[in-house]
Amino acid sequence: MSQPLTAAADAAPRPNRPAVYDRLSPAQLREALRRMMLVRRFEEGAEEAYMRGLIHGTMHLSIGQEASAIGICTPLEQRDYITSTHRGHGHCIGKGAEVKRMFAEFFGKETGYCKGRGGSMHIADPAMGNLGANGIVGGGIPIAVGAALSAKRRGTGSVVVSFFGDGANNEGAFHEALNMASLWKLPVIFVCENNNYGMSTSMARSTSVPNVADRAAAYGMPGVIVDGNRFADVAEASFQAVERARRGEGPTLIESKTYRIRGHSRSDRNRYRTKEEIESWQGRDPIRLFEEELLELGVMRSDDVAALRAEVEAEIAAAIDFARESPSPDLSALTRDVYTRDIIPEAAR
Repeated sequence: MSQPLTAAADAAPRPNRPAVYDRLSPAQLREALRRMMLVRRFEEGAEEAYMRGLIHGTMHLSIGQEASAIGICTPLEQRDYITSTHRGHGHCIGKGAEVKRMFAEFFGKETGYCKGRGGSMHIADPAMGNLGANGIVGGGIPIAVGAALSAKRRGTGSVVVSFFGDGANNEGAFHEALNMASLWKLPVIFVCENNNYGMSTSMARSTSVPNVADRAAAYGMPGVIVDGNRFADVAEASFQAVERARRGEGPTLIESKTYRIRGHSRSDRNRYRTKEEIESWQGRDPIRLFEEELLELGVMRSDDVAALRAEVEAEIAAAIDFARESPSPDLSALTRDVYTRDIIPEAAR
């Protein structure tokens, strides 16, 4: 392990240093990289467990979108909220979720965030401001607006981030929510993670404008397009949108142009896109790009990165062990925490 960088070295100006890095300490940048690695290894670990028959059902992986999730969440505080999507593992980790409890939820265990009853698409942790992932396309957008209205009425200073995919920008809820948020100047940031495909339908075939952010103009709010594979670009846009929301100036629509390397879900055979397209995006891996940038700027050294990677591997291995060893729900408690009262007749237990 190398010696820590000195404060003078950390503060020294460097060529092409992104402006947002002046907002973040070396420790915060290291933590951002760690979380991006954690998202990647969490999903790879979940994929491996699925292939081994340890996880059932399906899952939607965000491998390739890590900079988008972590960059957006970087300015957020515990008092802030997010709503997520069916592809929301990165959002959960960005908002501070423990991977051991996430794996436990995948494994259907009592120690999971939803006590094994939500699975991959419905992880929530209100205590950390995670109002939940959502299997309904665009389903989290109006929830975010409601939370933002509550925050404004209560004067908490909280902001709300609503993550959604490009497919959701053609849902009625998207347009209704943006209109209401702008009309009432609510502290909400709409984040479209545009990975080019809504299931197997390309953006070009489904949307009448070239960019989702173009639609912001119709609702009187800023529309910002960022390179979703560049942590610095995403984080800078998020800081500006969060600050605007806290000042009471209303919402922002951020379009993060990124890509999912895996298919829509585990059953996706990828017949609607070419191998060359996937490989071209793999060449812009967001974790590698971020690592290279931090190395070039002298924020980290190669052995620091290697140590960080080993730290993440150990955390993932321990999390999977935790999930496997955790107790499964008892069948007699099938509907506990699902309904407001127990609906299983005594005779059926």
